Amino acid sequence: MLLVACALTMTTLTSLSIPDLLQQVDAKRLRSSVEKLASFQTRNTLSATLNDAAKWLQGEYQRIPGVQATLFEYVLPKSRRVPEDKKVVEVVAWLNGSGSKAKSLEELRGQRIILIGGHMDSLNLQVDAATGRAPGANDDASGTAAALECARVMAGGNWSQTVVFVGFSGEEQGLNGSRALAKFAKANGWLLEAVLSNDMVGNSGNNAGQTDKKHLRVFSDEVEINNSRELARFIELSVRRHLKGFGVKLVFRADRFGRGGDHTPFSQEGFSAVRFIEVHEEYTRQHTPDDLPKFMDWAYLANSTRANLAVLCELANAGEAPTDVKIVRDQSHDGSLTWKGVAGTKYVVYWRSTTSPIWEGTVAVGEANKATVPKVNKDDHVFAVGAVGGVPVSAN
Repeated sequence: MLLVACALTMTTLTSLSIPDLLQQVDAKRLRSSVEKLASFQTRNTLSATLNDAAKWLQGEYQRIPGVQATLFEYVLPKSRRVPEDKKVVEVVAWLNGSGSKAKSLEELRGQRIILIGGHMDSLNLQVDAATGRAPGANDDASGTAAALECARVMAGGNWSQTVVFVGFSGEEQGLNGSRALAKFAKANGWLLEAVLSNDMVGNSGNNAGQTDKKHLRVFSDEVEINNSRELARFIELSVRRHLKGFGVKLVFRADRFGRGGDHTPFSQEGFSAVRFIEVHEEYTRQHTPDDLPKFMDWAYLANSTRANLAVLCELANAGEAPTDVKIVRDQSHDGSLTWKGVAGTKYVVYWRSTTSPIWEGTVAVGEANKATVPKVNKDDHVFAVGAVGGVPVSAN
């Protein structure tokens, strides 16, 4: 089936198109960010140097015009890897959407928000956590640098939605920083529509001889309380549409076996959240002193960042999602749908075969609350409707 690509409407909110913005991603700048983070003795949440790294990262965000950044404080609870309760910080920055003048995280209440982040803390299981060397270049200075680079590029335009950029901490002690922020977001009424967690996105091969420079995995769970799986499908389509020679590999699991990521606490709070990660991990460079910048693939990290940026740009200008999306259950050769839309919002209809993991066709239908896709049989396909640039909502 041929894909009928809908056009992304950037309108007058930004003077640059998505291809223009993708070209601004700088592999040298990404490398510089990773090397700086890896230069700290350790960024473990139990260490004194975590605060040094956090202050550096906060300063980098504050240097970006229009971006505000703060140190978000929470309590790291006593656990297997934490000898006693400890107050710690992580970095939360934001670029206000149109009409927003928020100067604090509390002032983001009621705003539609897109969030991207990586965890800035590091771990070396072979040494004392508080003092031993833990460079954490790929795990996860790579994801932290990708979020920072997206902020640098997106600051060149204005966006309908507020975009939040996070350097999480406490990930290596049980996803504590993301859990604290997810609970804060829920308690403070953030209308958080998508969470893009990047954890190990700068390595294209492993010591077993496996290499994939052209794909990035996206893990997503399918639960009733959020739309994470449809977010993942939208990511695949967005990257396919905007990047040539680089795409995402969808993995329909919450995460790898026995592992965890910062997307999970957000998913558990009811927010749509996914994890980006390289295809071929090298386990000997995870939680060891060998997680060094010299082993990373900077062109691959740049493409991983571009994949995130393309998705962010679409989501940050999307209208509100439709509700009550339904299939018209008549006997016909066509696929007809109805939905409740928002005035002034343009919509797109999506479809895929029942056995396909990805969207195979789309058609823009404008400001409408119903549409028919000729000669696409409803019995053989799954349908959805979304605002232009937004995550689609499945029909039932």
